[in-house]
Amino acid sequence: MRRNGDAFWHQTLAIAAVLVSADAAAQPTEQFFARKTIIGYTAGGSYDLYGRMVARHLGKHIPGQPTLIAQNMPGAGSLKAANYLYEVAPRDGTALGVVVESAALEQALANPAVQYDAAKFTYVGRVATSNNIFMQWHTAKVQSLDGAKRMETSLAGTGPGSIAETVPRLLNALIGTRFKLISGYPASSEAMLAMERGEVEGASSSWAAVKVGKQAWLRERKIRIILQTTPERIAELPDTPSLGEIGDTPEDRQVFALYASGSAIGRSVIAPPGLPAERVGALRDAFQKMVKDPEFVAELQRTNVELDPLPGAQVEELVVRTLNVPATVRDRAKLAFGR
Repeated sequence: MRRNGDAFWHQTLAIAAVLVSADAAAQPTEQFFARKTIIGYTAGGSYDLYGRMVARHLGKHIPGQPTLIAQNMPGAGSLKAANYLYEVAPRDGTALGVVVESAALEQALANPAVQYDAAKFTYVGRVATSNNIFMQWHTAKVQSLDGAKRMETSLAGTGPGSIAETVPRLLNALIGTRFKLISGYPASSEAMLAMERGEVEGASSSWAAVKVGKQAWLRERKIRIILQTTPERIAELPDTPSLGEIGDTPEDRQVFALYASGSAIGRSVIAPPGLPAERVGALRDAFQKMVKDPEFVAELQRTNVELDPLPGAQVEELVVRTLNVPATVRDRAKLAFGR
């Protein structure tokens, strides 16, 4: 597929190799991985948080114990990194990535920035499910979804492929909220800073990133969380509506449920398509060992973020299910975006 650099948008983690030797495909798995350096993601959000933990711990379980280096690749709501992994990165096991959980959904809904086939990625494994939240600063007039139906409120956007923009656009189109998206922020950390500075009234980030990095906001009630993007309310946010419970018609509820289902894909590690089978096996085996590694588990516990692993083959099944969304639901969602 053709790479369209002008179409790339927002935030991502891509773990990718810098150099690939011409005879790499012929090398034994242990020798090959031992010679490679892996790069990855952007600072601030939960993609970065989880991605850097993976970079610190995965290497010791890969044959040859390579050092993994995390590097930020912001743009297009993480679709830039997805396109990079699909079209540019070496297909030999030296390039990994963590991209937005709705990458397959964006393909199913014909997002013009998508230059990949999500079914063909190599899925290494899921570290945790995800819950993206929408919050309003404590001084904002709008402090609830119902309030956003009555009056306009500004919301920081992080690219048309990001949850921060797709969900508010759906809400505006389907239930009549009046979110005014202010695009141009590269990632959730910059969006939250803009909210704190008063540039916008609201922002979106993951619950994991907020409860770890913004504890003072929660303690001092600086923010009001008005929506969580899970199918059902989680125990930590029992008073916040979930995406899976809203919608005025059965068809609209199906559309919101489709977006909520992305939380199951969550923070997954992927690789380019077409990897040699033995390297897929080595990466998946290393991932399964990592999520059981006491040092990795202890770091997640210290950071106070979830661990809810899923093997790569099962993540792939979730992605294929997303791509096979019923035509009626897909068409309703596409209509909301004017596609």
